[in-house]
Amino acid sequence: MKRTQFMLARVLQGLVAILLIATVNFMLVRAAPGDPVSVLAGEAGASDPQFVAQLRAQFGLDQPLSTQLATYVGKVVQLDLGYSYRQQQPVLKLIMDRLPATLLLTGTAFALSLLFGITLGALSARRAGTWVDSAITVVALLFYATPLYWLALMAVLVFTVQLEWLPGFGLMTVGSGATGFALVLDVARHLVLPALTLALFYMAVYARMTRAAMLEVAQMDFVKTARAKGVRPGRILRAHVLRNALLPVVTLAGIQAGGMIGGAVLTETVFAWPGIGRLMFDALLQRDYSLLLGAFLVTAAMAVLFNLITDLVYTLVDPRIELT
Repeated sequence: MKRTQFMLARVLQGLVAILLIATVNFMLVRAAPGDPVSVLAGEAGASDPQFVAQLRAQFGLDQPLSTQLATYVGKVVQLDLGYSYRQQQPVLKLIMDRLPATLLLTGTAFALSLLFGITLGALSARRAGTWVDSAITVVALLFYATPLYWLALMAVLVFTVQLEWLPGFGLMTVGSGATGFALVLDVARHLVLPALTLALFYMAVYARMTRAAMLEVAQMDFVKTARAKGVRPGRILRAHVLRNALLPVVTLAGIQAGGMIGGAVLTETVFAWPGIGRLMFDALLQRDYSLLLGAFLVTAAMAVLFNLITDLVYTLVDPRIELT
């Protein structure tokens, strides 16, 4: 019962947060210079005031800002994200077409960053003060400080251009006609570079946090008691130190999981990955307000969803935590 009440309360909080985010995004986008009318008029080579006025009326930009906001929020409540006049398709359809590619990329990157980050952090904590600890620390700081776009460009230059080991662009080989397992393998080869590039930064963060948390937990009384009772060091590390040290890592991972979807813009742009990040970038350049706001809203909803999942994962990591 408590779990159900907790879930309902968090869902309601999430819905309120999404509506507030939609409102703020709407105001920020409207405050930015330029609008779709000026872009379309410029592309058409028409600066006739009457033509511009017709376009503004068509897009609803001739109405007061408060009226535009009320109309937009009302449609969002009805799950209507509007219509992209640039793409000539409903915004929700455009986003849903791109969402699987983004979830594949960010999900793979997230899993790799957690796997390697926690593993390296645990190894670093176990070998604290040795050359292994120093090497992992240096590598983690290097990836943390290196700009993501530079890593992406270097990955393409080295592994695609120079070594020709992996494809550097797109989701799959154009015109290959591959099906079944061959298609899965082709997509996997295209996924390697963008997923690893996106994962390296987060891997460095999780490695450093895991190391710090494990060293802190290792000094607690219950760990000293386990050592005094003669519990094997490996069991102490797994069952006592690592499990309790994972709580701050899970907290940070839950926050960053949602942000990773919106933060994949650079990665998807460099690798021409057909996801939401690339869609947002194109919508921004084209001043496609409806599409841009829709993409913002979906990424915000994903962030709220991942935060809710994080709360549930807490109970798996530490059964002492109750959802109330």
